[in-house]
Amino acid sequence: MAAGYADILKAPHAARLLAGTLVGRLPSATGHIAIVLFTRAEGGSYTLAGALAAVYGIATAVGQPLLGRAVDLFGQPRVQLPAALVSALGMVVFAAVGTGFLLPAYGAVAVAGLFTPPLEGGLRALWPSVLGGEDRVHRAYAMDAVAQEVMFTVGPLFVTLLVSLWSPAAALLVINAIGVLGALSVVLSGPSRAWRSAPREAHWLGALRSPGLLALLAAFLFIGMALGSITVAGVAYADDHGRESVYGWLMAALGLGALIGGAVYGARQWAGAPERRLRGIVALLALCYLPLTLTPGVVAMTALCAVAGIFLAPAIACAFIVVDRHAPRGTVTEAFSWLVTTFGVGAALGTAVAGPAVEIGSTAASFGVAGAGGIAALLVLVVTQRVLAAPGAPPDATIRTENDPSATAEPGFSSGHQA
Repeated sequence: MAAGYADILKAPHAARLLAGTLVGRLPSATGHIAIVLFTRAEGGSYTLAGALAAVYGIATAVGQPLLGRAVDLFGQPRVQLPAALVSALGMVVFAAVGTGFLLPAYGAVAVAGLFTPPLEGGLRALWPSVLGGEDRVHRAYAMDAVAQEVMFTVGPLFVTLLVSLWSPAAALLVINAIGVLGALSVVLSGPSRAWRSAPREAHWLGALRSPGLLALLAAFLFIGMALGSITVAGVAYADDHGRESVYGWLMAALGLGALIGGAVYGARQWAGAPERRLRGIVALLALCYLPLTLTPGVVAMTALCAVAGIFLAPAIACAFIVVDRHAPRGTVTEAFSWLVTTFGVGAALGTAVAGPAVEIGSTAASFGVAGAGGIAALLVLVVTQRVLAAPGAPPDATIRTENDPSATAEPGFSSGHQA
């Protein structure tokens, strides 16, 4: 298992690109938390803190596919670094004006979210040119999904540490400065500077003209909804048991399960069409969400959360492969960014639905939203399996690499090529 990932990281530029992307994504992984902590420190209400965080999240969801399309058109350095700088500047303005003036505060967080660079989609577009072989790229997708879980676990802890040692305003500034450094590391790398998207057909829908991609996005809207509902349901469960620390245990168990699942999934080669494999993984994901409605004691519930997380990272990693197969030629960064956006919107919907489910029904009902989301995602994949069965994008004839100008693409890769 470890040997497979070590092989990926030994490839030229691979470790730098992965690390730079993770560091560059620190603001998007922790921005909403930093905004809430800063707003509360300024004397703002929870309602205001939630509203500002929501504006940041919505703006990020809107900006990702737009910036992803710009990357496909103009290249990574021309888009990623300027976007990171503008996003960081938005947070600097927010930290400077505080919450005393609401219009500038809302505007600043909106700018910060809208210009969050699409580093996640950009990395996945680079993997084929950096690693070459299809099996290695698929393993890199799994490693990427595992690394995300690490970031979303460590990132919030880092923010709270900055707040405790310094201040909420400093946390805002530091995480965004680090994010700019991460983006800079990526765009100065050889693969990022050399990468060019494949020629694309002019179309106002861009990546969304692919029926297969639309089907995948619909499924992941519900998966995001399931995951978002668990975050609210976990708080309700912790309240029921009178200990705030219980919430931390549940979320840590969920992340641990995802880490284990992603590591195991990426350690082996998989035969057959990834679309069919994705249906199986999502079926298992839904099946593991359903027992959460039992809401047993803390120890058993923590174990159930760990099991519930096992198939999340494999589902995401497999979805990356499906996106690559269905993205119209020349739109791969945009397509990956749409997946990020859809998942985020789904998570927001999940938190919105789980709250009333707790108040009207019970904690078990809020966990039921997760199970329902998993089942809905599976139904989407089953209903649209004929659409997903035929990838809509022909593979590029050549994906040139920096070290081997004559390298040819593996079948199924349409993400781009080295100039």
